Amino acid sequence: MSWSSYGGYLAFAAVLVVVPGPDFAVVTKNTLVAGRRRGRWTALGVGASNAVQGTAAAFGLGALIVRVQPLFQAIKWAGVAYLAFLGVHALRRALRGRYVPLGTTENGSGVRFAGWRQGFLSNITNPKVLVFYLAVMPQFLSRGAGIGWIFAFAWSHALLSLGYLMLLTTGLHGARSALGRRKVRRALDATTGAVLLGFSARLAIERV
Repeated sequence: MSWSSYGGYLAFAAVLVVVPGPDFAVVTKNTLVAGRRRGRWTALGVGASNAVQGTAAAFGLGALIVRVQPLFQAIKWAGVAYLAFLGVHALRRALRGRYVPLGTTENGSGVRFAGWRQGFLSNITNPKVLVFYLAVMPQFLSRGAGIGWIFAFAWSHALLSLGYLMLLTTGLHGARSALGRRKVRRALDATTGAVLLGFSARLAIERV
């Protein structure tokens, strides 16, 4: 195992991290709707899920899940359903058009757990994340690489994702004051709802 391989992996993982996907959409939605705290806890949920899946891959559990097709398909369709649920919820909020003033929900009860739960579920039910750890990550590992290197690769991806999503919440939070008008918030909900439904449909028809 070499540091050059590790550097190449980090560069490749960083590119994948910044490509918008379901995690990006969920963190964006939560930050714009409920503020930086909700967005950060959503990002922490995504990071926790990445760490869990990376650890599972390191111990061989990920490969077992992929081989047991009924279980793998159940995870996939749970992800399809969950993204569709979040998308429909955002669209219903846009149709109703009833919003509390910005900042009043950020410290409400359950903000942290609700944000963490949404981030964790959106990531853990995305089978493409598990496939990344099983198919892409090994391409950068030398044969016979120790368990320490496997964990370093897996958790580095989780930390890169978490760092990027934390930066995203900071940027979005700074723009919230300009996005506080009712028409703008309805447009954002409609857009994020449509995007989440699009990710749900794409996951449903893709062969993973």
